Amino acid sequence: MKSEVLILYSREGCCLCQTLEKKLSNICLKNLKPSMVLSIVDIDSKKVPLDIQMKYTNQVPVIVLDSTRLLKKIEFPRVSPRLKEDMLLSWIQKKLNILYKLS
Repeated sequence: MKSEVLILYSREGCCLCQTLEKKLSNICLKNLKPSMVLSIVDIDSKKVPLDIQMKYTNQVPVIVLDSTRLLKKIEFPRVSPRLKEDMLLSWIQKKLNILYKLS
């Protein structure tokens, strides 16, 4: 089964973005159910569509699930920067459990 994609929209030089990026990079997203891969996207990149830039430019860091199983993208609630890596993994799994149970 293909992994789902967890997108982190972030910005270079943003300390909140860098902290969340480091935490997400250090946890094993493949252990989640369903398995996830991380994609880090600089919101200021010219490759990012204008509608996405306009939507998230003042909100980064933003985590979005790009789900092939659910056939849509789902924005996660803002995550506390105080969460440790193990709690972040648990928080993501809880969100996934809710999303995939409802589908």
